[in-house]
Amino acid sequence: MVFVGFGFLMVFLQRYGFSSVGFTFLVATFTLQWATLVQGFLHSFHGGHIHVSVESLINADFCAGAVLISFGAVLGKTGPAQLLLMALLETVLFSVNEFILLSLLGVKDAGGSMTIHTFGAYFGLFLSRVLYRSQLEKSRHRQSSVYHSDLFAMIGTIFLWIFWPSFNSAPTALGDGQHRTALNTYYSLTASTLSTFALSALVSGDGRLDMVHIQNAALAGGVVVGTSSEMMLTPFGAVAAGFLAGTVSTLGYKFFTPVLEFRFKIQDTCGVHNLHGMPGLLGALLGVLVTWLATHEAYGDGLQNVFPLIAAGQRSPTSQAVYQLFGMFVTLLSAAVGGSLAGLLLRLPFLDSPPDSQCFEDQVYWEVPGEQEAEVQRPLQSEETQA
Repeated sequence: MVFVGFGFLMVFLQRYGFSSVGFTFLVATFTLQWATLVQGFLHSFHGGHIHVSVESLINADFCAGAVLISFGAVLGKTGPAQLLLMALLETVLFSVNEFILLSLLGVKDAGGSMTIHTFGAYFGLFLSRVLYRSQLEKSRHRQSSVYHSDLFAMIGTIFLWIFWPSFNSAPTALGDGQHRTALNTYYSLTASTLSTFALSALVSGDGRLDMVHIQNAALAGGVVVGTSSEMMLTPFGAVAAGFLAGTVSTLGYKFFTPVLEFRFKIQDTCGVHNLHGMPGLLGALLGVLVTWLATHEAYGDGLQNVFPLIAAGQRSPTSQAVYQLFGMFVTLLSAAVGGSLAGLLLRLPFLDSPPDSQCFEDQVYWEVPGEQEAEVQRPLQSEETQA
């Protein structure tokens, strides 16, 4: 999901495929190492050593996912040095926010609607706002896709779609909770996919589908059940949530993305607000609702795994729901402050950001096959003309 899913999902730009996949590779590998250290100090530092395990590796992967979500908001407008600095700062803030929510507040968020998707999206959006480029029109012609770039982007979509149930269920308790998480995620994804296809054809005007909607909004079902997927959401609840998420995401791509740029000065290249931001907030609110409805009768012995504080009598379902809601606001505040501060640092001139006229262009940072041949042919042609 991290390397193939996110990497190929962002290759829709016609001249930025090398950078989308390559910088995803770079940023994710750096984040995995750095997150292992930062999260290790917070969660598994004993006897002067950080203890690593499969669980710590999965948590570092989750952090890499949040960083790559933020990367999507500034895709094409940042250089590799800026991205590495972003990953360095965001990993620390992500880990601290996650520690506050999961360890101090006792919030439940197995699939990361809050800690991963909401945090990553709004960190990236506030970062993009600070890095706003008023002259980005100079590169507007490269911001579109071509037939084969959209086709490659669908590889990322399918990878993410197939593996999203395992993503949400990885940190849950073995047995019923993990099975319930996988099932709820699948049901939600199928519903968001169907609603995306239906609404994309409906809002297009001529009844044709928009590949941008299919590539992104079809995945919103996996985001919206991140918090509640291990809870007693029920198949009907998962389908309803997925349908709503697909609808909101598709409408966001169609109508809200232009408003973000022209009114709020937020240039969201990949539309992370539509795929991760709004569905993440909906997922957090859905988690509040399902938590509030939790009962001992519904969960039985499984209540201990899903809501240990309720099972121990330390909290009521209502108080746990309030903590869930408070966790969402803490995440939004952390992402807003962190993204804004990171944006100020990324504006430092020595970090080598691409000029306005060269955004969304691989050739700035990569040796592109065919470009050298074209450069050699041009002077030869001019010499022939002169002769």
